[in-house]
Amino acid sequence: MVDCYMASSPYRTTVQKSELFDVVNAEDIVLHSAERSVVHRQQLMHRAVHVFVFNAAGQLYLQRRSLNKDTAAGKWVSSCSGHVDSGEDYDAAAPRELAEEIGLTEPSGLERIFKVSPCKQTGQEFVWVYRCRAEGPFVLDPEEVSEGKWIDLDDLNAWIEQRPRDFAWSFTYLWEKYGIL
Repeated sequence: MVDCYMASSPYRTTVQKSELFDVVNAEDIVLHSAERSVVHRQQLMHRAVHVFVFNAAGQLYLQRRSLNKDTAAGKWVSSCSGHVDSGEDYDAAAPRELAEEIGLTEPSGLERIFKVSPCKQTGQEFVWVYRCRAEGPFVLDPEEVSEGKWIDLDDLNAWIEQRPRDFAWSFTYLWEKYGIL
């Protein structure tokens, strides 16, 4: 799908069109591009970003994925996350995803934190994790996000320990890595 914006409207419409991702090798070097469905079905290595948005109180913003999503539908995840489009780099994908998913167009201090290699937990994605600061309120894209909320980090860690199935694997994997930095 391709997202289209009307200059005079803050709302977006979705046009059915195949998404192309860059297929990469173990060194994260682009080999070729392929359609999303092929990349996922064949479990080819590709690229994604996750962004952790914190507020001034130190809380993390979580989003709950829409039930329309093809993976981890209805699960709680990073403030925003998404694939790096074919021909795009990680640093362009992170702010694009923030704008598309939660309407955050001017994140404060958006920075790369760490990168993980493809594995089962990431769905064979190289993932750059970013963080930034913002206070909201956010405008959630209902095709991507069913709800969102701020959470204290101690409460989040307790929730993950008590009910890990409420969360996408990728999020708990990345959150654990973030916690040991």
